[in-house]
Amino acid sequence: MALSLRLSDAVEYLEIRRSEDRGHLARVLQVDRYNAAYALAQLDDDAWPAAEFFTCPTGSGEAVVCHSHGGLGFATTLSGPADGTDAILRLHPGYPTTFAIGGLHHRQAFEHVYTFRQVSHMLRMLVTRDGFRPVHRPAQPMLAAHVDLLNRLYNAEGDPTHYRREHIAEGCYWGVTDEERLVAVAGTHAIGRTHGIAILGNVFTHPRYRGRGHATTVTSAVTSALLEQVDEVVLSVNPDNIHAVRAYDRLGFRPVGQIIEASATRHTSTLMTAVRRWAARRRGRDGEREVVRT
Repeated sequence: MALSLRLSDAVEYLEIRRSEDRGHLARVLQVDRYNAAYALAQLDDDAWPAAEFFTCPTGSGEAVVCHSHGGLGFATTLSGPADGTDAILRLHPGYPTTFAIGGLHHRQAFEHVYTFRQVSHMLRMLVTRDGFRPVHRPAQPMLAAHVDLLNRLYNAEGDPTHYRREHIAEGCYWGVTDEERLVAVAGTHAIGRTHGIAILGNVFTHPRYRGRGHATTVTSAVTSALLEQVDEVVLSVNPDNIHAVRAYDRLGFRPVGQIIEASATRHTSTLMTAVRRWAARRRGRDGEREVVRT
């Protein structure tokens, strides 16, 4: 009797490892450098102790998941093939609450373990030293001593923020004042000096002072300061915000991809995750890898 194996009966396996090889991680993340910029920044010496990386080679490339605690608070960044990131997250879902960052193709992997409280499809934009077109309007650097002013401004629409002095000291923040009142600010999510890329963000103007070009002024000031330290600066913007996209375009930023950003809460069972991890480690046998069925 002839035996046949249906395609649906085939079982494939993926290997997951916790990685501390920063050189290897950098090479993998460079494939998707601009969307994976936040993960790249976690390879710097000052950020590395607060980050945890997992890798999973697949037939279409190597997936990376980075769980970190830094400028964005708790963050989870996905890079690479969706099936690999999905396999990693099922074993290592990360923090109970996190800020999720990944490509559009990673959404399903995220949703297998997280519930999104707020999700945005964002346009990733990039500027380099050669392409930067600054505006020359007054702005001032924000120091750690200005943290109360920053929190008061960011709270202007009722959303509580809790920046600490070290956030300001470790980042790069610039503001615009009007009669000694801080009315606009821009800053950073992370600065990856080792790999020459920074993520600009936290751009905010007080509602009563919008439409006067202040957001462009502070974005230009932060970008100028960052490009003295790194080669490239990226940011994320809602593509429906045409005015912001055009303002960034005038500064020299250009689109390089699309990502999702979301506030997320883990919904997977801790017990079920532990059982999956135990089974994967048994298949791995050597204690250094976890093997999962796909």
